[in-house]
Amino acid sequence: MSVFSQLELDYFAGQKLGRLALVGPDGAPFVTPVGFRYNPEFDTIDIGGQGMLESKKWRDVVAEPRVAFVVDDVLPPWLPRVVEVRGKAVRLTGPGTAFGPGYDEALIRIKPDWIRSFGLIAGRPRGESRSRRAVEGSADPV
Repeated sequence: MSVFSQLELDYFAGQKLGRLALVGPDGAPFVTPVGFRYNPEFDTIDIGGQGMLESKKWRDVVAEPRVAFVVDDVLPPWLPRVVEVRGKAVRLTGPGTAFGPGYDEALIRIKPDWIRSFGLIAGRPRGESRSRRAVEGSADPV
């Protein structure tokens, strides 16, 4: 069973872009748009792309592995949908890590500690579908 709800998994399936927040070795926060995929084998969020091995995000994960990841959009007239994931990130390289042809064989994998989502149930005010939960077996970092 996934740590993500079926609504969250369905939402991820329809999205291609998220935002990854990290903290660099100097303590400065950094946010970058990233391509992602849900990995059902490990129940993680995998982030990959071109130039991964030379990227700031690749370097920053070593200095501070705690990250936040957000996927969001807005449906008209004003219906925001959001899934926020906080967790520990690791860097992986080698065969099987590429997102596809032309992409680096390297990715950042996020193991969720905490998940928050809202706006994923059609026709409901966003507050009614809000959830905030620590993933079982981990401490809520908030």
